[in-house]
Formats: sequence, structure tokens, C-alpha cells
Amino acid sequence: MTNNFLFTSESVTEGHPDKICDNISDAFLDEFLRQDPDSRVAVETMVTTDFVAVAGEVTSKADFDKKAQEELVRKTIREIGYNNKDLMFDTESCEVTLRLHSQSPDIS
Repeated sequence: MTNNFLFTSESVTEGHPDKICDNISDAFLDEFLRQDPDSRVAVETMVTTDFVAVAGEVTSKADFDKKAQEELVRKTIREIGYNNKDLMFDTESCEVTLRLHSQSPDIS
């Protein structure tokens, strides 16, 4: 029996949607932990043309409301450099959807 297999991997660079998502999710984690070091954060981010969705489950005492969450998304995008409508992904005009909720008591 032969053990042939194909190994593949993806390597993306700065500006790739995966990197944007990672930066946004990391920013959320950092903010929750800054306010409450005992936070448990499971946040995922998805981006496409002029749209960002952040979703997940959180257990935290942090004071981090939707307005602050949206501003953090926009700040992160701005710092990456997406502040030009010609790029079809602009920090000021992109739609931001937030779907964070409390973790189940079974896992928190």
C-alpha cells in the first residue's frame, strides 16, 4: 500500500481578505482582554466588497457596546489602508454587521 498524498497550503500577503479578517478578529480579542483579562472570546470575521461581518460568542465583563465595536472595525480597516472608495472597500462606507452574543453557560 502506498502512502501518497498531496499537501497544499495557502500563503496570503498584506491586504488579502484573510489578513483583514485576522486583524479585525485580533482587535476584538485585544479589546476584550484589555478591559477584562479573564474574557473568553470566540470571534470570526468575514469580509467581501464593502461589507464586514463579525460574529461569535463572548464571556466577558468588558464594556464594549455595538457602537464601540463598529468603530473598532472601521479603525482597524483604516489602519490597514482601506480608506479609498476606488478600492471597493472603504472604511467609511462599508456595511458592518455585528453578531456577538454571550457564550453558553455550558462552555463559559
